[in-house]
Amino acid sequence: MGERPLYIVLIGAPGAGKGTQAALLEEELGIPHISSGDMLREAVAKGTELGRLAKSYMDKGELVPDEVMIKLILERLSMADCQKGALLDGFPRTPEQAKALDEALAKEGKTIALVPYLKVSLDKLLERLSGRWICRNCQAVYHMVYNPPKDDKRCDICGGELYQREDDRPETARRRLEVYFAQTAPLIEYYRKAGLLREVDGERAIEEIHQELRSLIEKARESKQNDCP
Repeated sequence: MGERPLYIVLIGAPGAGKGTQAALLEEELGIPHISSGDMLREAVAKGTELGRLAKSYMDKGELVPDEVMIKLILERLSMADCQKGALLDGFPRTPEQAKALDEALAKEGKTIALVPYLKVSLDKLLERLSGRWICRNCQAVYHMVYNPPKDDKRCDICGGELYQREDDRPETARRRLEVYFAQTAPLIEYYRKAGLLREVDGERAIEEIHQELRSLIEKARESKQNDCP
């Protein structure tokens, strides 16, 4: 009996630390970390039709429409590296997206195993988001509170100019969070009712959060293996 695919949905507002935790788990679990944000930014950078459409929403701190995101993610999940599972970061964001994902997986006899929810207060999220700056040259990331550069305007590594992404500016960050909580809160209830949601305190040290996530994942993996026919 082989292992069943492990599909995990990591929920949390922008700035909650989903990307950091997902990157750690990807390496340890051997399944791809699929970040909807990274996929969208790549499309924007390439100037594709999808990228231009997505940028018009992202620059205003709004969510990209469901039909666009669902198509993008389902195409990604059909790739060979996702056959053993995947760690979804930033998708789904609405119950409609979650239902579409459930239906697509069910056609292949697959299901979501676990939905950890990283909880972080609004004030902490705003501090994390609006303090982030990036080097135009080498893409090094700085934070004016947690990881400040020696010079506010230059990168410590290469001396490149530092800039703030449009969606990290304070006014846009607040708008992003307002949109997130208004439109994504129902998703939390969707997964809570499904018995898959596990709340995790996202204001602790990275390693503490990571250890709790690993424990939750191992329990979910054991449960799925026990469900095998």
